[in-house]
Amino acid sequence: MQSYHLVRNADGTAELTLREREIPTAGPGQVLVRMRANSVGFRDALVQAGDYPLPVLDDVVAGCEGAGEVVAIGAGVTRAKPGDRVALTVFPDWIDGPFRFEYAAQLGGTRDGVLAEYAVVSEQAVVPVPEYLSYEEAAALPLTAVTAWNALTGGRRILPGETVLVLGSGGVALAALQFAVVSGAQVVATTSSGAKAARLRELGAHHVVDRTEHPDWATAVRDLTGGRGADLVVDVAGTVADSLRAAALGGEIAYVGYGVGGTGAAAPVDARTLFDSGVRIRGVAVGSRAQFDEVLRAMKVHRMRPVLDPKGFAFADAAAAFAHHRSGAAFGKVVITHDTP
Repeated sequence: MQSYHLVRNADGTAELTLREREIPTAGPGQVLVRMRANSVGFRDALVQAGDYPLPVLDDVVAGCEGAGEVVAIGAGVTRAKPGDRVALTVFPDWIDGPFRFEYAAQLGGTRDGVLAEYAVVSEQAVVPVPEYLSYEEAAALPLTAVTAWNALTGGRRILPGETVLVLGSGGVALAALQFAVVSGAQVVATTSSGAKAARLRELGAHHVVDRTEHPDWATAVRDLTGGRGADLVVDVAGTVADSLRAAALGGEIAYVGYGVGGTGAAAPVDARTLFDSGVRIRGVAVGSRAQFDEVLRAMKVHRMRPVLDPKGFAFADAAAAFAHHRSGAAFGKVVITHDTP
């Protein structure tokens, strides 16, 4: 079998390196998955740049998002059987409840990832894929969709008619937009691209604020909400000061990250502004297997499909898929397909 590994450079960055090795064997409590698709996201770019907050082992198998078919099971396995279509959880040990340090082991970090032709994981780390989703669609869900779901439901659950503000058009933002729409929320999205603005409206955004036309987008959001502000802000950019100005009194900011915010991202926030806003800021880092199960149930009810970038890649071209994502040209999840039987 072949697998892609992250080989550390002296400067802390990592190169994607293809290796050939023996197909692993499923031990007790484990399943062997023939991977059929993977997806690439901003987390992978951070790992390659040496800027990821969690540990990443040298020469670890890359990738934390994938889906495939169970082809063998170890002794004692009851949650899966050969032939099952499954997606894999990003944090294999995080089954339910709040995140704890002992759950921090992550695929493609301190455990081998899934950018490989075969992967062995604990039976606790797989979830069944609804029959209507392709492997490519299922592979787009473990990181971004679960993070978006956690952002919307893990803290202040949004009520129908309330306003959700989604920043940007990355994978988490698009999934949050879709989930917020089906929840009955009024959705405001921001973008810096006219073409992407049209796509955001097609996905159901009720209002789109173009940051090139409205640099003070927080004020624009308040104007759109009659001065109230957004009840929930899904902040994937790290511009917390502006998110506070855009949020409603007593609202919440689901703080997903700061790496894509550019200038001003993760800048200090004035304590008086934070206090006066009455807003809760909640850090969001993916989610548990139980939340992944909730994602799939909700998607099945609404027959939802994730947004995939139209430029798909073969397994042999994984490096090109990573480069395409880093270019910023993608709209939707960048997907890698395994085309061999």
